[in-house]
This record gives sequence, C-alpha cells and structure tokens, in this order.
Amino acid sequence: MPSHPLRTRAFVLLFAGQTLSLAGDAAVPVALTLAVYGATGSSAALALVLTCALIPQVLLLPLGGVVGDRFDPRTVAVATNVVRAAGQTFVGLELLGGQPDLWQIAAAEAVGGIAGAFSMPTTSPLVRAVVGPSHLMRANALIASMRGAVRLGGPALGGTLVLTVGPGWAFLLDGAGFTACAALLVAVRVPRVRVPHSSVLGDLKEGWSEVRARDWYWSTLIAHGVWNGAAAVLATLGPSMIVGEHGGRGAWVTLVQTGAVGILVGSLLAGRARPRRPVLASTLGLALYALPLALLAASAPFWATVASYGAALVGLGYLGPVWDTSVMSAVPEQVLARVTSYDWLISIAAMPLGYALAPLAASAVGPEIPLAVASAAVLTACLTTAALPGVRRFEAAPAPAPGSTPPTAPASS
Repeated sequence: MPSHPLRTRAFVLLFAGQTLSLAGDAAVPVALTLAVYGATGSSAALALVLTCALIPQVLLLPLGGVVGDRFDPRTVAVATNVVRAAGQTFVGLELLGGQPDLWQIAAAEAVGGIAGAFSMPTTSPLVRAVVGPSHLMRANALIASMRGAVRLGGPALGGTLVLTVGPGWAFLLDGAGFTACAALLVAVRVPRVRVPHSSVLGDLKEGWSEVRARDWYWSTLIAHGVWNGAAAVLATLGPSMIVGEHGGRGAWVTLVQTGAVGILVGSLLAGRARPRRPVLASTLGLALYALPLALLAASAPFWATVASYGAALVGLGYLGPVWDTSVMSAVPEQVLARVTSYDWLISIAAMPLGYALAPLAASAVGPEIPLAVASAAVLTACLTTAALPGVRRFEAAPAPAPGSTPPTAPASS
C-alpha cells in the first residue's frame, strides 16, 4: 500500500470525482434557497421543496445500504450520479426557460433524494476499499478538507450566479459535476467483498444488529439527528429573518460562506489533531451549533451570529472525518454500507420534521421560539451523549508504524 492515499490511482479517481460533483453541488443550496424564496416569498414553499428531497431519501436509505453491500458500490455510485445529473440539469433548464412551477422543482429534488439514498451508503465502502485501514484518517481528512474548500467557494458562486445570470446555471453546473464524477468512477477498480446470501429483510436486520451492538454508535447518532433537525429549522427560518433584517440576500450568502470557512478549518484540524477519544471530542464540538441558533433567536447583532455560525461549523467540519474514520475502523466491511445507511437514516430523519414544523411554529408564535427550542435541543442532546460511558470509553485505533501490519478495529463498547 502506498504511503499516501493520493499515490493510489483508485483514490485519486475517487477524490477527483467527488471534487467535481461537489463543486457544482456546493453552489446549489444558496441558488435553490434564493430562487424559491425569491419566487414565492414563502418559508413554507422552501420547506416543501427541501422536504420533498429528504422524505424519499430517508425512507429508502436502509434499502440503499443493502444494495451497497450486495452489489459493487462503484457501479451503484455511477448509476446514482447519472440520475442526479439528469435531475439537476432538468431544474436548470426549467429555471433558464422562465419561472417553473414549484411542483417541478420539488419533483426533481425528490428524484435526487431517491438517488442519494442509494449513493450515500457507498462512500464509506469505496474509501475503505481503495486506501485500506492504515490510511483511513488521512484519506477522510483529505476528502473532508476538499469538501470544505469546495463549499467555501460554492456559496459565493451560487450567490453570484443568482444575482447575475440566474439560478439555473448553478443547477446546470451541478449536473455537469455529477456527470464527470460518474465518468471517473467508471475507471475505479475496487475488490469485491462477498456478502453471504440472505433475504432483504435478513440483510436489514443484520445491519441493524451491528448498529445496536455498539452503544457509542447509536447514542451518538441520536445527537446527530437532533443537530440535523435544528439545522433544518435554521435553513427554513434563517433566510427570511436574515434577508429581512440584515441587508438582503447578500447577508444570507455571507452567513453560508462563513459556515463554509468553518467547515474547512474543522476538516484541516481533524487531519492534524488526533484525540484519544474521538467520538467524545467530536460530539462536544457539535454542541457549538446551539450558539448561533440562540443568537439568531435573540436578534443579536449580525456579526455575532455570523461569527458563532462559523465557529459552530468548525465543530461540524471536525466531526466529519473523525466520525467516518471511527466507523470505518470499527465496523466489518461486509456490513459497512448497511451500517452507514442507518447512520444517515437516524442522522437526517428529523430534518423533514424540522422543515415541516418550523414554518408552522413561526406562524403561530414567531420564528424566535422554534429557534430557541432548537438551540436547547442541540445543547442537551450533545452534552447528554458526551456523558455516556460508551462514548467516553471509545478510543481511536493507534496509528500503525511504518511497515507494520495495520491494527485491528477498535473494540466496540
């Protein structure tokens, strides 16, 4: 095995493909938010579009994990990238052709959500297969840093496209990125992991058993789920509050851009800092998200909200590679896609609820109350999780010495 992941051809292809797909994808959230909000002026309409993408994704994630373990994850990733390219290109063309109906955008985002349910569980098996266990942390840190760097430019690019030539070009760029990613993945060759034949229900049960067997794992996923539910509240209510009170659409772009800087900084930090208890450290970092929610609810000065949001996303950027490496090291590779699918399922299941309830709560009691509740929920969930013995006891696998045999996976709690 080469001494660095970037000296491995398969990883270079995988890394380049993800870079190209994320380059376009990073511009879409700002473009989608401002396009829908600009066309309708409604937080509820934005919530509808975001929910349409998430609900099919959440429902199909366990099946996506089964498919990722049963079949070649590379083939699954290629197919889903092609589907997502088609969906984003459709939205882009519709936006360039005029003002499309809201249902058209929602339907295209739903198709993308379905493809994402099958694509997301393939990432961990692909990374583990092409770099091996001894370079997982370095590979995950590289991927996370790349994502952070791409997201740094993505919001600015998306905002620039919306304000100049229109949001349709952001979606066309995203479609081109998914197409390029599919083409590069075709050239990736990874060893096939044979999974014993079973029924789909049996495969689902086996994957869930692996999740339940690790108390540090499922308990931390609950905190991740609460965090994502709170993020949905901010994504739904934040644009209207910030655009209306803090200088227009450019203020929202500034907030998102600052968050991208935070994610990049956190990813770079993860590549250097190797805490003895990685799950505990990353969970405490995730608790920082309570601060920008509380400041926005309290109508704090815009600079304070922006600064706290950037700091909070440092915690998110740090969590990504640390968590991925912990999971890839501790979970057997023949069930990794299924376990990862449950990871995503529990983590994002609360997001549709946040998208749906936040506008209703804001209409009834104002946006400040749901934002304050979300802040309290994040803080409580993260600190409670950090206090659990299984989370505090989970330790990182020791780094292998040069030329030594890679260490075995750390024992689960």
